[in-house]
Amino acid sequence: MRCCSHVFFSLLTSPVGQFPVACAQSTAIQGTSSASIAEPQQPQHIIEWYLLWENSVVLNGPRRFVPQTIYQPHSQGDKERYVALATLNPPIIFRAHDSLEWGVPLQTLLAKQAIRLLQGNEPAFSSIGPSVSIRMQWPGYQPYHKSISTKDYSSTRRPINISKLAKLVAKRIQLFMEIMSKRPMEIGSDQQWRVGPHHITLDDLILVSLHHISRGSWQPQIRLRR
Repeated sequence: MRCCSHVFFSLLTSPVGQFPVACAQSTAIQGTSSASIAEPQQPQHIIEWYLLWENSVVLNGPRRFVPQTIYQPHSQGDKERYVALATLNPPIIFRAHDSLEWGVPLQTLLAKQAIRLLQGNEPAFSSIGPSVSIRMQWPGYQPYHKSISTKDYSSTRRPINISKLAKLVAKRIQLFMEIMSKRPMEIGSDQQWRVGPHHITLDDLILVSLHHISRGSWQPQIRLRR
């Protein structure tokens, strides 16, 4: 897995859920070995979140991800129960079946003509409850979450597949954009992340992955198309 020592150091010494974008895009320090730096341990799901910024395959457009903070439960007890003691699954990467690039444009996922995804017919979840929360921590806006069903509506209530999951997540992001486009950003927020007409719209976004960030909660990684 490609990542330089000072990127790891910046990641692992940052507060949980915070990491400067520049660190995920920086280059290695010559002559510095990762073994020479004492690195405090951060949870695996935190490491995977930020490594995706650097390791994702980008063939078109910039390597520019929406700099969300990672959702955390509020109380220390809930952090222990729902994060530290929980079994969190690896990230789910979304890819079109005929592309090496990670991620699929939101407008493509929302189109009536379904796109064929890599492993799109595979179950999205193996052992999980009947629903999960999709969480958004978009810069400048209040945290947002909305539930999705993890089962289909057949008589056997089978787990939804990867393609269905991608579409459901895209719809939750679409709803988030519609709601927040009518609200002002928080005071002092960076206006480059404002959503709505003449700012960031659905057409600008690519759904790259979905991360299990606490028991019952998943958070999408989103990249800008331009």
